[in-house]
Amino acid sequence: MVSRIRGIDVILYERTRTGEDAFRAPVYEETPVTVQNVLVTPVSAEEVTADLQLYGKRAACELCLPKGDAHNWAAGSRVDFFGGSWRVFGPVTEYIEANLPLAWNRKVKVERYG
Repeated sequence: MVSRIRGIDVILYERTRTGEDAFRAPVYEETPVTVQNVLVTPVSAEEVTADLQLYGKRAACELCLPKGDAHNWAAGSRVDFFGGSWRVFGPVTEYIEANLPLAWNRKVKVERYG
């Protein structure tokens, strides 16, 4: 029997800047997009501590993004999966696509939101 790794569908809310508020802070519009085949992995206790010290954020898990994904996973973007909302933080980690045998080559960290 052949086992095949398969990710889940997540909803990414891509942000588009639409203007500024009265305090000159940017205002964004969110557009939901379904991204298929995203792996969700837990983070270690060491990563939680390091991210808390580095970014002031408590990492809950990492999302492994499928090769060829062209969506904007900018810090602050909202993602929905497992019945909850999450926020992306930190930079996107990208690996050389040709050197990875599986279907994922980028990762982002998310924290629980709301």
